[in-house]
Amino acid sequence: MVAAVRVHKHGGPEVLTFEDVPVAAPGQGQVKIKQHACGVNYIDTYFRMGMYPSPVGMPFVAGNEGAGEVTEVGPGVTDLKVGDRVAYVVALGGYSAERLLPAERCVKLPDAITYEQAAGMMLKGMTVQYLLNRTYKVGKGTVCLIHAAAGGVGQIACQWANHLGATVIGTAGSKAKADIAKKAGAHHVILYRDEDFVAKVKEITSGKLCDVVYDGIGKDTFPASLDCLRPLGYFVSFGSASGQIEAFNINILQGKGSLFATRPTLNHYVAKREDLLATAKDLFDKVASGAVTIPINQKYALKDARKAHEDLEGRGTTGSSILIP
Repeated sequence: MVAAVRVHKHGGPEVLTFEDVPVAAPGQGQVKIKQHACGVNYIDTYFRMGMYPSPVGMPFVAGNEGAGEVTEVGPGVTDLKVGDRVAYVVALGGYSAERLLPAERCVKLPDAITYEQAAGMMLKGMTVQYLLNRTYKVGKGTVCLIHAAAGGVGQIACQWANHLGATVIGTAGSKAKADIAKKAGAHHVILYRDEDFVAKVKEITSGKLCDVVYDGIGKDTFPASLDCLRPLGYFVSFGSASGQIEAFNINILQGKGSLFATRPTLNHYVAKREDLLATAKDLFDKVASGAVTIPINQKYALKDARKAHEDLEGRGTTGSSILIP
């Protein structure tokens, strides 16, 4: 039996239950890992609330990201061995001291990347990698708006977009968070609670607007985000921190400049193992080079997962949060 955090019914942070769970020996194509750190992400709250259905039914161990050491290898696994340092993004099972994983979803960690860095960046960092390089290719001269720029994805995205040569406009909810976003590489930061972010974007860009908006907030920033885009611009909705965007009349995209709108998810961008490895390698390279740093600003004991969710949903966190088993 190992310590884990399970969900027996959907609801708020109070439904996260710290308890002991069994972990079997690894089966065909599986490895067992001893976890050194577990990532905490907004997607974890979506599964907890029932916004996303659990693929394993109820109850389930929460969490979708982590890093640790391989302790057992199942039949058919050839590219991992006991003692390997690995990280992963896999739906559910993350908030646990030990766990089983499909070997093909594990990525070996380079020596330059710590367990805590990996647990704080695999989901968020690989999300930024595909958003900036594949969903919309950011480069020199790109003007992008990044909502929640002081958040976990936001800080990584600001650094990475700046590194690629973009002009980065961020939004933040407080002066303190605005300062964090600026340190992360945002050239301009809009205090969305105090300022009309559409008007500020028009002012900053002298009316030319943005090539792309990256929006992990959802309901509260839609449809205003569309008014920040130039004709043929891209609206990229990758999260729903304030609630989901409801169905809308697609003709508004035409009326606002023949805009593109997409709702991507990491799972589809790394479904093939070669894409998973390439995405992770690019992330590791950027972090190892110093172009991107991973701010682990909140650490909690595994038993305090409820507090981690309360802080995350209360907008009380910046950067990445991790749990330590």
